[in-house]
Amino acid sequence: MANVVVVGSQWGDEGKGKIVDWLSERADIVVRFQGGHNAGHTLVVDGTIYKLSLLPSGVVRKGKLSVIGNGVVVDPWALADEIARVEAQGVRISPENLRVAENATLILPLHRELDALREASAGDGRIGTTKRGIGPAYEDKVGRRAIRVMDLADLPSLKPKIERILAHHNPLRRGLGQPEISADDLCLQLTEIAPKLLPYVDTVWDLLDRERRAGKRILFEGAQGVLLDIDHGTYPFVTSSNTVAAQAATGSGLGPGAINYVLGITKAYTTRVGEGPFPTELKDETGRLLGERGQEFGTVTGRPRRCGWFDACLVRQARKVAGINGIALTKLDVLDGLLKLKICVGYRLDGQDISYLPAAQGAQARVEPIYEIMEGWQESTRGARSWAELPAQCIKYVRRLEELIEAPVALLSTSPKREDTILVHDPFVD
Repeated sequence: MANVVVVGSQWGDEGKGKIVDWLSERADIVVRFQGGHNAGHTLVVDGTIYKLSLLPSGVVRKGKLSVIGNGVVVDPWALADEIARVEAQGVRISPENLRVAENATLILPLHRELDALREASAGDGRIGTTKRGIGPAYEDKVGRRAIRVMDLADLPSLKPKIERILAHHNPLRRGLGQPEISADDLCLQLTEIAPKLLPYVDTVWDLLDRERRAGKRILFEGAQGVLLDIDHGTYPFVTSSNTVAAQAATGSGLGPGAINYVLGITKAYTTRVGEGPFPTELKDETGRLLGERGQEFGTVTGRPRRCGWFDACLVRQARKVAGINGIALTKLDVLDGLLKLKICVGYRLDGQDISYLPAAQGAQARVEPIYEIMEGWQESTRGARSWAELPAQCIKYVRRLEELIEAPVALLSTSPKREDTILVHDPFVD
């Protein structure tokens, strides 16, 4: 049986929450391996809506172990609040079903403040972050001055580490006209939150290795999307971590040999939150219609998502850099009733036709989409659970997307309900 990595093949918000929840029924362990509480997943289970950010989607399923890997940056206050919120909905969370990697980096209040201050002062150069401190926390991780989860278990060693991180941050704060942070105050804050996090702490790499050897099936849950990857995305309008499937190994402590199948969650059209290039963006009535039908508002921020036609070039590019084996096509029902559908099959850049999105920021802003036009379908696909229930023209659309992105459709989602899913190929069957 295979271990599966789930990644978004666009700019995030592809519907990963539902698919991961659907797959988690077949898995034993669900692992978050990158990002932080800037990622939002909405699950609908038996009519109950769960909005998760840091917690892996497996927590709403009994008998599943959820793991927050070392590649995640953890805001302990946000995690404690999320646990309390989900428990208030009747989900029991304990060390029996949740573990947090001891070597994960902590997001501190100073990271959130710095994130917000930078965005506010950037003007037209703002990136569009969620202001939750994700980027500054990763900066400190790479700068080797971060406070990590394990540090909360050794309070006598905490003060020198706090002084080291403040030696970097207090000069930044002075430069931004902000008061310095007291080492004693920050130490007290961490001392107070530690008891809420420490019960879940574990040596995750060893735990996952034992479970894998015991034959347990592992589902690796990615956040954001491949086009927001710090290396392969539309830089600098990206997140601060690697979102490609390879990060599942690094961000959990398992070797790449543990990954058997990569499923790319792919929306039947394209959306983006925040700033950055978007070649197929629609700023007209059709774009507004897609946003309304798809309820395109960010789970974490509530910001409206920009909407546009399906971009096969971008998804094909994401498939290659992320090693995607098959895709789960979501929100197909949002396209119901449209007379014509456009698919971006290439770009025109400075008079030349190209088949990929260039890495240079200026070139990304100048590309013009080359469209292929297909007939739409007038019948409803919402709630369909088999190929036979899909209109013929809808099946043509899906088949054409497979050809263009050079990957098969493994799953089809036709509504937010987990039952409204068409299984073509089970990713857990290697």
